[in-house]
Amino acid sequence: MAQRATSRKSPLVFAVARLDGMKQCRVLICSFFLASITVWAAPPAQPVPKRPKLVLGIVIDQFRYDYLTRFRKDYTGGFVRLLENGAVFTNAHQAHVPTVTAVGHSTFLTGATPALSGIVANDWYDRETGKTVTSVSDDTTELLGAPGKGSSPRRLLVSTLGDELKISGKGGKVIGISIKDRSAILPSGHMADGAYWFDAGTGDFVSSTYYFAQLPEWAAEFNKSRRADAYSGVSWKSIIPPAIVFRTMGTAQNAKFYGSLESSPYGNELIEQFAERAIAAEGLGRHDGIDLLTVSFSANDYVGHALGPDSPEVRDMSVRTDRLLGKLFAYLDARLGPGNVLMVLTADHGVAPIPEVNEKRKMPGGRINARSIVKAAEDALDQKYGAGHWILSTSEAGMYLNHQLIAEKKLQLEDVQETAARAIRRIPHIFRVYTAEQLFQGEVQADTVGTRTERGYNAGRSGDLIVIQDPYWLIGGNSGTSHSTPFDYDSHVPLVFCGAGVKPGRYYATAAVNDVAPTLATMLDVEIPSGSVGRVLSEILGH
Repeated sequence: MAQRATSRKSPLVFAVARLDGMKQCRVLICSFFLASITVWAAPPAQPVPKRPKLVLGIVIDQFRYDYLTRFRKDYTGGFVRLLENGAVFTNAHQAHVPTVTAVGHSTFLTGATPALSGIVANDWYDRETGKTVTSVSDDTTELLGAPGKGSSPRRLLVSTLGDELKISGKGGKVIGISIKDRSAILPSGHMADGAYWFDAGTGDFVSSTYYFAQLPEWAAEFNKSRRADAYSGVSWKSIIPPAIVFRTMGTAQNAKFYGSLESSPYGNELIEQFAERAIAAEGLGRHDGIDLLTVSFSANDYVGHALGPDSPEVRDMSVRTDRLLGKLFAYLDARLGPGNVLMVLTADHGVAPIPEVNEKRKMPGGRINARSIVKAAEDALDQKYGAGHWILSTSEAGMYLNHQLIAEKKLQLEDVQETAARAIRRIPHIFRVYTAEQLFQGEVQADTVGTRTERGYNAGRSGDLIVIQDPYWLIGGNSGTSHSTPFDYDSHVPLVFCGAGVKPGRYYATAAVNDVAPTLATMLDVEIPSGSVGRVLSEILGH
């Protein structure tokens, strides 16, 4: 037994027993603990990645992920740089419904879903005022550079990366630029130093008194140069041989001409020119703090809506965007030096094929008359509850029922919602109809469609009914195409990070545009925006 007990003693006990004297015992014990500290101590700290002088956030309006692969052989500029030197997510999505411009742009640098951000569509019915509002309309502001009411980020209920940079004290200047007001305003946030967009009535870049009392001198000087007028009479030809003429621009320098620039490559060229001027005039990348510039190229969306993703014009727009990005990147390299700009590129949504094109390919799809949906709901409500003005408005945010009428008739709102929903569900090629009550209670299918629709619902702003059509089917319109659904052709978008601290490569795991804000916030060591639901893409963080 004694032998067995001795055999259980640890090697340390035997070692101590063999020592001569207390001094040797102390030496051994100290050595043991020093060795333990060496083993247990944390590894040496890694060097902190170089802090960027400028963060450049790029959104391409209506740019499907597959445009990166379908037209890859045609690219020679900015896309090549991003694809070869950046962290490329091949399976990134806008993870909400509806997949539209305002929602995609608000998600980009907030990380929030519409449920939190309050940006539920491009426009929606505001029950408080009884009017339709846009995501950035603000009657308390005035337009600068053109007549009319201004716009602001006041309807955005959460913070952006730019806001968090400012609050932290690490931020420099924050600027947003686009053709569309919402695309300039929503990514740049509440505390931006300025947001600028193109005014089709004048051919100028404008802003709002939300930011300042008058346009900065450099912006006014840019407008005086009449850059838009330079495209008068210019022929839009295919940049890839053979040189097909797609369209010749008008010569009358009026609202019709300036509006036509928005749906041509020249709209994007004006955005890039204005961005270069803003970089120089505002000294972006040359402040003590980290500057942020958001640029949204809108012209791709106008062309895509009219002509569809399979048109040669969309291919041409993609190639021209590649070269325009190359020009912008070269300008920044020359001005700030390589490696001083942290870039991230994505898109706000994709787009469906034109139904008639799909039909020729023997693919599913078609068009649903929008009025038939409204009529089905109205007829069902009239029949069950009596005649009345049951529907106040419809938009991408849903169908808005007349709550006052429902209260006057002493009806239960949930019952009225479900009556209308049942009627709409009977229409051919309607995939699902969710009521506000279902979404509020979380009573949705645990699949991609249900989850994305639930994320898009905001109780204070969304409609009473959210209608989802079958894949490849469009609601409304007699020509062209659109987007808004949870399906991959609308949700699958590029997501590429490039710059200091980014580990290049192709990443195949699922990602969401909601992940951009928390990832950048972590890289810049500032607080993650208040409504963010995304994850930090730690797999791309390198040294």
